Amino acid sequence: MAKTNYAYWQDGKLGYLDEYPDYWTQGESEAELRENLLDIYRDLSSGSVNPMLIDNN
Repeated sequence: MAKTNYAYWQDGKLGYLDEYPDYWTQGESEAELRENLLDIYRDLSSGSVNPMLIDNN
């Protein structure tokens, strides 16, 4: 897997991938948060889920 960055709140339980900021997730701990973010990354980068298209009009 390619290296990717993520943002998370100080408590380490809520965050998102920098590459996919529309997909937030949470975990009971920072370790669980990372696992959930990895699942999101796999789904989006594999093409099994299409990234959201946002219309800012």
